[in-house]
Amino acid sequence: MAGGSGTRFWPLSRKARPKQLISLMSGDTMLAETLARLAPVCPPERSLVITAARLVDAVRAAAPELPSAHVIGEPVARNTAPCMALAAIVAAQLEPDAIVALLPADHHIGQPERFVAALERACVEADAGHIVTLGVAPTRPETGYGYIELGEPVVGGPSQAPTGSDAAVWSVARFVEKPDAQTALSYLRGGRHLWNAGVFVLRADVALAAIASSLPELSAALAPLANGGPHFTTDGFVSALASAFPRCPSISVDYGVMEHRTDLRSVRLDAAWSDVGAWRSLLDHREAGASNYVRGDVLDLDCEGSVLVSEGPLLAAVGLQGVAVVATDDAVLALPVERAQDVRTVVAALRERGRNDLL
Repeated sequence: MAGGSGTRFWPLSRKARPKQLISLMSGDTMLAETLARLAPVCPPERSLVITAARLVDAVRAAAPELPSAHVIGEPVARNTAPCMALAAIVAAQLEPDAIVALLPADHHIGQPERFVAALERACVEADAGHIVTLGVAPTRPETGYGYIELGEPVVGGPSQAPTGSDAAVWSVARFVEKPDAQTALSYLRGGRHLWNAGVFVLRADVALAAIASSLPELSAALAPLANGGPHFTTDGFVSALASAFPRCPSISVDYGVMEHRTDLRSVRLDAAWSDVGAWRSLLDHREAGASNYVRGDVLDLDCEGSVLVSEGPLLAAVGLQGVAVVATDDAVLALPVERAQDVRTVVAALRERGRNDLL
């Protein structure tokens, strides 16, 4: 899933180059990192990228190993449930009993081998007909994430936290909205809640059946693409998608499908996961022993706990404490790292003032 706008990483991220197409953790884009991470279980010829139609060319350039037709552009934004339905339709054309792993293209995994092990375990459960979600083992009382409340263990148990290739499998009691600080702390201490990483694994036919049951209007909207519709490699598919997709309801997988299911399973993921949600989150990815997250042409003197990024001129920072400064050729952002979510208000203000050249 690579259709996000990535406004929280402005000014590095822009409408034409959102978060998944920028480099934050390595020399590669986050999309390229995601595809490389998946290669051991899902090589390029079996990988699909669903993105915004306006980003198709940029995505193809960032992932040249993918067959061109495997980059599919949504004509309008419709959230993740229509994305899952579209992925399932295309995957079923490749292989009727294909297993679909629905993955955000802009997350970071510090221990890829553990991620692959958890994904392989999820595929085993999915092949048996279950809908599986990857739940991240929490490391702090985070209030910015949704949670998965675990039911009974299916494989492993409360004292068997996964190491290496082991990944405990649980039934899912329910999905929980973002909690307050005290509730998040109780979740961390209780050991029965995982962060919801937004990763779902299920067979294509199971996905389409679940959508038909929970979101019949979505199923009806995409019917021209399924059931013997045009193959996704043809111009006819692109034309049918352009006609059908705007009729899809805009709703997430979580709300539209998963909250209506009672047969969900969760595989515990302990792989140094991060959704890299804002400039503040980059402090968790500093080099060992570093006081600041630094990227690009930066001179930092007597700074602490700051995010300092330049994609253009030299950025010289002196005596900064807990500040994010991001410089590009045409814009500079400066704000306390604890207010990193306020980047969205900057983008909104620029839009209101007609500064589309900076968006």
